Amino acid sequence: MATYKAPLEDMRFVLNDVFEADKLWASMSATAEVTRDLSDAILDEAGKMVENLLFPLNREGDEQGCHFDNGEVTTPEGFKEAFKTYAENGWSAFSGNPEFGGQGMPKSLAVLFEEMMHSANSSFALYPALTNGATLCLDAHASEELKQAYLPKLYSGEWSGTMCLTEPHCGTDLGIMRSKAVPNDDGSYNISGTKIFITGGEHDMVDNIIHLVLAKLPDAPAGSKGISLFLVPKFLPDATGDAGERNGVAAGSIEHKMGIKASATCVMNFDDAKGWIIGEPNQGLAAMFTMMNYERLSIGIQGLGLGEVSYQSAADYACERLQGRAATGVQNEGGNADPIIVHGDVRRMLLTMRALNEGGRALSAYVGMELDKAKFSEDDAEKKAAQDRVALMTPVAKAFFTDRGFDTTVIGQQVFGGHGYVREWGMEQFVRDCRISQIYEGTNGIQALDLAGRKVTRNGGKYVEAYLADIRRWIDENANQPGLDGIKERLVSAVDLLESTTTEMLRQAGDNPDAVNANAVEYLDLFGYVTYAWLWARMMVTAAQRDDEFGRAKVTVGRFYYERLLPRAGALAEQIKAGAGTMMSLDQDLF
Repeated sequence: MATYKAPLEDMRFVLNDVFEADKLWASMSATAEVTRDLSDAILDEAGKMVENLLFPLNREGDEQGCHFDNGEVTTPEGFKEAFKTYAENGWSAFSGNPEFGGQGMPKSLAVLFEEMMHSANSSFALYPALTNGATLCLDAHASEELKQAYLPKLYSGEWSGTMCLTEPHCGTDLGIMRSKAVPNDDGSYNISGTKIFITGGEHDMVDNIIHLVLAKLPDAPAGSKGISLFLVPKFLPDATGDAGERNGVAAGSIEHKMGIKASATCVMNFDDAKGWIIGEPNQGLAAMFTMMNYERLSIGIQGLGLGEVSYQSAADYACERLQGRAATGVQNEGGNADPIIVHGDVRRMLLTMRALNEGGRALSAYVGMELDKAKFSEDDAEKKAAQDRVALMTPVAKAFFTDRGFDTTVIGQQVFGGHGYVREWGMEQFVRDCRISQIYEGTNGIQALDLAGRKVTRNGGKYVEAYLADIRRWIDENANQPGLDGIKERLVSAVDLLESTTTEMLRQAGDNPDAVNANAVEYLDLFGYVTYAWLWARMMVTAAQRDDEFGRAKVTVGRFYYERLLPRAGALAEQIKAGAGTMMSLDQDLF
């Protein structure tokens, strides 16, 4: 059966030992009170909560799913009670602004909490994830009046939030949306239109649902430059600030999906629903990107979290399942067969899963620390550099985490053999739940295009140049560390390969408009594998200083990454060299 224990030792190793996050937190007044002891205690409590409250609901939530009846959505048994407990224990306020009732925890700690949530129960995790993104957007762009009215209720978990972008005829191309916002004399707006694929658009776990809705004003410019953002509550707040009169917004249906069945994915109809503008007119897309970029990292972590629970379940199964004998002779003297963990192919699968998961966890913490600097640093230069780094790494984290996460869940299913295909064992649910993460919040192809197009080609590779300079600086500073024995040259070669391939992609882009789009996915994957190589080197250097089983295991898994997974980067570079010519030459009618 599926098993999960929060990987607290590895999380603390990455956060405390590899990145020394407490030193960063101490350097910024907004996070100065977050000590190593406090973060360790929080991770402990988070682990207990997800293991005991959320993980037991995961399979039944998948079996029952959400139910829709006349505009009302009922979540699976136990979800409403679990959400109440989750909120009452303060988890819904984790990273919120303390001015409005949030706890102000740093993102570098929050990403580890989010990973646990997605490992334990990805459907449940999506409800607070959307709320967290909505509060981030409101805190950054809404008026003081809206913040005072809505943030405390969202942080308390009494209310939840959504993000309403996609329409039946438009997803990525939001410039052609049809939702309209008509101004009223009292400063509010009447919002009309239909939005689809709205996570948590309707459910029974809170008193009110706050929708952040993209729509166009009557005199809006054409295209994406004419989009505004509005706050539209399900119930209008009454004189006491509680949920009052019903607004003109309702769920028309819920989707029947491949996975995340306990997460309500809704069609939302807005019929002259009263709303209030967030930020400036026609600047809604920029404001919404505050939320979207948060969600992209969060959804990336969904892939990471599901990869981790799949690995743990597969590793337990491989140690217990008896089948065949080891190539080197009998290992289980008292049994009629050896556990399948003795077989080289099973070890290949498990080590691949573990190397990808632990590399991903390190990248998650790294991006979280850059987000902390971008938000809280009091040094303007450090703040700007962190903002640039976040811009570069966000599409990589979203797409590489989820592509490799899906790969990992499939490998985990394979370890179980036929049992992995049977519902009762839980592995096929992880595959189904993870599949959506490659699609929503911008498909991974869109993420790759964002990286290769906006973040590399449009600025002449400046972001990548600065990033590679940081890696090379770290290599120079740690060149003689024992953990780099046998891998330093491979790391240097990988960095050189990413640099030369970036140059090649820029050259192709100058000659052929199709080149960026044609090369984008391979480039993002190459970027991801090289990034993991650097982070694995950092972990191996730190682990080599420990004389214990954890440290020795970490170094071994890191060596496996360098020997078996990093070589994929070379093949990706060769694919990029091929260019767009053949790909774009086949006539459309021949497809």
